[in-house]
Amino acid sequence: MAQLLETTYHYPLNKQTMKSKIYKHTKNNFALVSKKAVVLVALFLAITVQAQEQKPQVPQISVTGEGKVKVTPDQAVVTVGFQNSGKDAKEVKTLNDEVVDRVIKFLKKSGIPATDYKTNTVSLYKSYDYEKKKSNFQANQTLTITLKDLSKYNDIMMGLNDAGVNTIQGVEFKSSKMEDYEKEARKNAMLNAKQKAADYVSVLGQKVGKALLITDTSQVYIPQPMYKGNRMTMAADASESTETLAVGEIEVNTNVSVTFALE
Repeated sequence: MAQLLETTYHYPLNKQTMKSKIYKHTKNNFALVSKKAVVLVALFLAITVQAQEQKPQVPQISVTGEGKVKVTPDQAVVTVGFQNSGKDAKEVKTLNDEVVDRVIKFLKKSGIPATDYKTNTVSLYKSYDYEKKKSNFQANQTLTITLKDLSKYNDIMMGLNDAGVNTIQGVEFKSSKMEDYEKEARKNAMLNAKQKAADYVSVLGQKVGKALLITDTSQVYIPQPMYKGNRMTMAADASESTETLAVGEIEVNTNVSVTFALE
């Protein structure tokens, strides 16, 4: 009886098949590691949030402070203007240009630096009078002049009037040391806030600790004069004096919001 031999054949894997198996194995391992990493990160975040929630709150108080400094101004910013009207646009503009020329020459002669005056607005437009049924052109111009010597105010204003300026639109007083006064006002605001916080917690037997948050809540503003009878005297001649400018005081304000820790 013939013995049957069982033969097993092994077929070699080609390179493409091997690469496919290795890629699938690596991909599966990467996906498994990624899932584990996501779980670990989520667990870490949960523990961190829980730890933060369990952290005791620091006792604190929030107050506002105000700092004020009253200043006697030593400068003035004057806004002046002039206008001309007529039937011809070119003629009206020429009239305005002549006034500008006289004003600039006068300011230079008076020792006012070119950096201390500038043109603010210039306009030329046509208007119609329905009653007279006529058209007119009107030219307007305004200039801002900074006077760093208030004793020249009276002479400057009279000279501008002679040069053709016919309107004074406003006078703003300020100080040449405004930055120093603003620093002083900020310090006063912080002292005011600290004192206010101390007043509140003194009845509780607590003390004001270090500042946790400071916020400047000051508004941008132009200091306005506070008239209190302080006047600049202008000499009309050797025997007579005339008071023509009430300088008064300006008030520099600073506001701050502060959060203090309590001890």
